[in-house]
Amino acid sequence: MSTPTIDRAVDERTYASYARPLLWRLVATREFAVFALLAIVYVYARGSIVGFDGPLTIYFLFLESAPIMLLALPMTLIIITGEIDLSVASTMALTGAMLGIAYTKWDLPFLAAVGVAIVVGLLCGLVNGFLVAYLKLPSLAVTVGTLALFRGLAEGFLGTESISGFPERWTDLLKDRIGGDSSYPLFVIPLAVLAIAFGVLLHFTTFGRGVYEIGLNDEAARFTGVDIARTKLILFMLAGGVAALAGIYQSLYTVARGDSAVNLELQVIAAVLLGGVSIFGGRGSLPGVLAGVLLIAVINSAMRLDGVRGEVTEIVIGCLLVASVIAPTLLTWISGLVPGRVPRPAAPPSVGTTPEPPASGGSSLKS
Repeated sequence: MSTPTIDRAVDERTYASYARPLLWRLVATREFAVFALLAIVYVYARGSIVGFDGPLTIYFLFLESAPIMLLALPMTLIIITGEIDLSVASTMALTGAMLGIAYTKWDLPFLAAVGVAIVVGLLCGLVNGFLVAYLKLPSLAVTVGTLALFRGLAEGFLGTESISGFPERWTDLLKDRIGGDSSYPLFVIPLAVLAIAFGVLLHFTTFGRGVYEIGLNDEAARFTGVDIARTKLILFMLAGGVAALAGIYQSLYTVARGDSAVNLELQVIAAVLLGGVSIFGGRGSLPGVLAGVLLIAVINSAMRLDGVRGEVTEIVIGCLLVASVIAPTLLTWISGLVPGRVPRPAAPPSVGTTPEPPASGGSSLKS
């Protein structure tokens, strides 16, 4: 039996994305759009809003947005896996409350009280991670429940009481500036170190590649050797630990209260999605998320200085979030209009099978 002759040109595969210029591949991304929008909003605010270009604007912008930046780091990895954690703000409040209780009521040294708060945060993450990763419960339902649980514990421990009076050397260190007189608080340094650590973990390690694989296809990830349950457990524990750091920061910056950080998880998720992370998982980058956090912080600061009411600011951020969800479809449509798109041909027939004759009759595959 003779083997059918197949034109080898049919077997060549081309990829449309690589057929376009490099500049276009860099520009036509959600991350680039967020960075561009951040630059536009910042330049406009400096030139048009009275007081925005003052020396304290950047200083307080970073101090006030630091909890969102912290919580957005592990949230990025969790959403890339296709999961979500709605309890991070409640964990932040609970750990802040435990810091205040351990320091003022249990008379523990401050660093020991910090250790208690971090352990509580890790335990909160362990609860979420175990229920999601090993009991296979949906993360949305689990973290809605623990959101109420952790918040109830925080308010139950403190009630309407607020705790302050933490050591001045720690509160002053938190509010010090880099170099003594710059526009950037000293806290930016550990925040940058933590962001770099999460960036390396996500983008340059096998663990990070596993995070993307889980979000794209968890069954395929399992076949490639990714321990899905362990990965998710680690991510939720990281979220709890970082939420504890955010709770400690918030307690030192203001006070420890059981009702602190209410609805902060919504701003965190908005920043992550605005930064280009897909809510369906498998896509996103940490630089884009940080740009999304800064964009929300700049909008909040600019509109507050301009005397705009808070609900109007929420409407603007909500519109941006909706636009970020629509953006992938819009970018796909625009990319199809760009010249140079090379369609990928259909796969050739398997060897040993008889190819169907052309509809016009008689002519071979080679013209």
